[in-house]
Amino acid sequence: MNITEKVAYIKGLLEGLKLDASKPEVKVINAVVDLLDDVTLEVSDIKEKLADFVEQLDEIDEDLGILEEDFYDLDEDEDLFYELTCPDCGEKVCVYDYMLDEDDINCPNCGKHLELNLDDIYEDQTCECDESCNCDHK
Repeated sequence: MNITEKVAYIKGLLEGLKLDASKPEVKVINAVVDLLDDVTLEVSDIKEKLADFVEQLDEIDEDLGILEEDFYDLDEDEDLFYELTCPDCGEKVCVYDYMLDEDDINCPNCGKHLELNLDDIYEDQTCECDESCNCDHK
């Protein structure tokens, strides 16, 4: 039984008692049942609006996913990065593949210029940097 049905059941029980409506305690009971009825209607209305909202949100999420695919044109290979150790400070540094063509790459930890030897760099899909790493993919 849902809450609307429960309130209707309580109303029926109350009517079946054939209480004297002029007594103060019966007035209180009737007021409480009326309040329950109002609350039930509000909750039902909120449930309907929430269901509509969730449906709209799912549609927006789906549309956003399509826009992201079209706008960003993401390929799996674009997110590759390399992890190397800075020879000056010894900290791990993550360098994206597009950065390899740049001549001026500095260590985000100590600021020293990094000389890249591509033979020493290994490809890694997940950075294992610690909390002190300043790479931008966390």
